[in-house]
Amino acid sequence: MASIVQAEGLTKQVLSGDQPLVILHDVTFAVEAGESLAIVGASGSGKSTLLGLLAGLDLPSSGSVLLNGTNLSALDEDGRARLRGELAGFVFQSFQLLPALNALENVMLPLELRGVADARQRAAESLHLVGLSARAHHLPKHLSGGEQQRVALARAFVTQPKILFADEPTGNLDAATGKQVIELMLELNLAQGTTLILVTHDEALAQRCGKQIRLAAGCVV
Repeated sequence: MASIVQAEGLTKQVLSGDQPLVILHDVTFAVEAGESLAIVGASGSGKSTLLGLLAGLDLPSSGSVLLNGTNLSALDEDGRARLRGELAGFVFQSFQLLPALNALENVMLPLELRGVADARQRAAESLHLVGLSARAHHLPKHLSGGEQQRVALARAFVTQPKILFADEPTGNLDAATGKQVIELMLELNLAQGTTLILVTHDEALAQRCGKQIRLAAGCVV
């Protein structure tokens, strides 16, 4: 089976003052379609940088990322954004909901950007999957952190992405709420056959994933 995400010799170097600072060094791995992968490691080990490179939000200093067979470095910024739009969903630690839109409108947004005709109905179904039908018309500020993260999950999955990138999805949640969000994410991952790639400090969440990559000082250990 062809890998849906392939990292080959990924290295990311930035200038710190006038000294080169290596954030990631020669990272190579592959993820098959439908698999779940946890990227773990201490703060500053390069986890979020790696996720950004895999999603094409940033480009490596050397090495390559293939998303569904397409080399991201061969695309310009617009091309990478288009590919992300076709393939990927995102969940962040900080939820990233638009404050002026209610829960339903936040979930509709990626569908409306694609010109999907039945955006409202599909968004309502997605909110139902995360158990938030009753909160559809609430603004983010009237939702708890756990509810906001569930809205973010509904929004990420509403486009039925091939890949879901999640950066510390339980980082701002208490343990019980975090556990609910983990269950939901893994259920949706199975139900839709979505490939799940997540950065986490949460060992319990990492253990639930089929594969784990541990980073230390930018290297896979």
